[in-house]
Amino acid sequence: MYDVEKSIGFLLSKGYQRAWAILREEIEQYDLTPPQFALLSFLWQQDGLTQVELSEKGQIDRSTVGGLIDRLERNGLLERRQHPQDRRAYRIYLTEQGKAMESTLTACAERSVKKFTSGLNKDEVKELRRMLEILRGDRRVYELPSC
Repeated sequence: MYDVEKSIGFLLSKGYQRAWAILREEIEQYDLTPPQFALLSFLWQQDGLTQVELSEKGQIDRSTVGGLIDRLERNGLLERRQHPQDRRAYRIYLTEQGKAMESTLTACAERSVKKFTSGLNKDEVKELRRMLEILRGDRRVYELPSC
């Protein structure tokens, strides 16, 4: 008999849900979701990315990224600017408010990781990260399953 509760996919899914829930608790006071935080994080690393580049980095479809950008723009954390070489594209830049939130939100993320991995020692956390990078595989956008 197949024990779904012991399957790798199920365990990864439940781990993901728990990690996101812990992060959500840390950042909810800033009216942000974990995917919005991830988008901001990419821009803290490299401001001025395009929507396509953000989609590729996050491995999520462009329309989802577009919605995240819309919400963050409405909240005053980032802005779209016309791409200098492509009139059809925009570069996404952090506002001063978005830049100013980096240290606060980074501390939230660090606390959430610490809570999530509290049952592991430093070597186990390092090994978990190594294995997850392998399991992540190629960095392509994954659509939601149809079944």
